[in-house]
Amino acid sequence: MALSKEKNIGIFGGSFDPPHKGHLIIAQQVIKKIKLNKLFWLVAKKNPFKKRTHFSLIKRMKLSKNLVKNERKIIVKFLDNQIKSSRTINNIMYLIKKNKNSKFFLIIGSDNLINFHKWKSWKKIIKITTLVVYPRNKFENRAKRSIISRYLSNKNVIFIKSKKIDISSSKLRKNYLKLVS
Repeated sequence: MALSKEKNIGIFGGSFDPPHKGHLIIAQQVIKKIKLNKLFWLVAKKNPFKKRTHFSLIKRMKLSKNLVKNERKIIVKFLDNQIKSSRTINNIMYLIKKNKNSKFFLIIGSDNLINFHKWKSWKKIIKITTLVVYPRNKFENRAKRSIISRYLSNKNVIFIKSKKIDISSSKLRKNYLKLVS
């Protein structure tokens, strides 16, 4: 029996409130640069560091699926109900169990790297995945000096070099709310 070749799998999680072209560009760039076989776009019920979401989970799932409909390597999922948790570590463990012989890459923005040490089981996350950090305006230098950056070895983190994408979900929400009010 031939051994199956290891696959590279990306995990791109967030509340995606709402998802936008910037998220898609990030996913596309990481797929290309890291040579991912597939990327799980995981929509969370809510961000544990924010009070609420503005769009319903159903709406965010629909918008995400529509945004990536032409991307054969991107799979939109909501795992919170299946695994009874919205924690990143639990999502990763579930995907590892379902995808044997795979190497996992957790995709986060440089803004999230700054507070990554506050995430549940962050030390375990960096043992079982490679962090892929994409630049976010005003956060890149702070991220590289953050507690977690000093803790990581070069093999545990990849800083993606790309143009900063000047689109944010919060700006989109504000514009949307102006239109509908």
